[in-house]
Amino acid sequence: MPAVHQVLATLGYGDAIGNEVLGIQRVLRAAGYESEIFVETADLRLEDLTVDYRELPDASHPDNLLLHHFSLGSRASRLAYALPDRMALIYHNITPPEYFVDIHPTLVQLCYLGRRELGLYAKRCEIGLGDSEYNRQELEALGFPRTGVLPVVPDFSHLSGPANYMQAGLFDNSRVNVMFVGRVIPNKKIDDIIRIFHAYKRYFNPRSQLLLVGSHSGFERYVAMLQDLIDRLGVTDVHFLGHVSNAELTAYYELADVFLCASEHEGFCVPLVESFYMGVPVLAYAATAIPATMDGAGILYTDKNPVHVAALIDQVATNRDLSDRIVASQDAALERLLAKDFDGTLLRFVDDIFRSPRLEHPPVAFDFWEQVRESASLAELRPFRPAAFMALPKDQPAR
Repeated sequence: MPAVHQVLATLGYGDAIGNEVLGIQRVLRAAGYESEIFVETADLRLEDLTVDYRELPDASHPDNLLLHHFSLGSRASRLAYALPDRMALIYHNITPPEYFVDIHPTLVQLCYLGRRELGLYAKRCEIGLGDSEYNRQELEALGFPRTGVLPVVPDFSHLSGPANYMQAGLFDNSRVNVMFVGRVIPNKKIDDIIRIFHAYKRYFNPRSQLLLVGSHSGFERYVAMLQDLIDRLGVTDVHFLGHVSNAELTAYYELADVFLCASEHEGFCVPLVESFYMGVPVLAYAATAIPATMDGAGILYTDKNPVHVAALIDQVATNRDLSDRIVASQDAALERLLAKDFDGTLLRFVDDIFRSPRLEHPPVAFDFWEQVRESASLAELRPFRPAAFMALPKDQPAR
């Protein structure tokens, strides 16, 4: 029986892609497939569940299938591209680089190169799978001849354990808690959330607080811009809570009165359905994949006028009947989502690939494997002899 392995740049703890990768592995192993997760890096809490991507050539076989999770181009991606294994691409979307201009120059370059590199996989992959219809359409526009949707059916086990109120308990008071969960990065438009919260606090409810749950590592410049905005507006009770554990996240969801999303670019947005699961009414800006993820539930808004959205928050927070109807609509949407046959859909895609004629492998640069060996040698040199590594001629950069 051929193996079905997964390849991705990094396996993160508690993020949507990481949870999906682990879910896919469980399904594949239950179906009898040998299945490993090959990564460049992994969160220390998940490292023992992964295999270093440099061991992928040893596991390679022309009959195997690689499920390649593409979010940004990586060394793991390029190594997988060159191997003889069959390949399917699972696309989690790449944020347009213009969101990071003047905030994270490196990410501008990575997103630009990632979007350009993505098109090269159209001739390498048996099928391109988006984890939403929005992502599938993007693959189709890039020229992938076969596309499909592998639905995100979130695993809520990380929210099912006991809540940890050690920190969250500070916000367990009589104030209305407006919350957002997600990385503090520009496309999430945290600045718009702050403007909306300022209008809500000023014109509707001074006894309110904004809880921003999510990592901001690497985006300190954006956080500084947000702090400057807070100072200019004179708004108080805005709390950046950073990356939290699953037990802490559960506590924050339990305390939230309203989940507010102003993001302008999402491939799916798992925190929306986490809010459904936790019974938190959702207000979300109708952009990219968000309307499809909401599936008729919650409240979608198209006008970001802060006072307009603040008035919606006030209605949800003060009108119990409205809040109950919103939560009921979210329960129904969640039921429809959970009814999707993720296991069966995944295995049907895998079976279809194995039954189909294999694609001709696109050409690989004649010196590719020589470059891989050289790169590995330099990677070993860097930690043990950094001075020698720095002494490499500037006109011959490490490849």
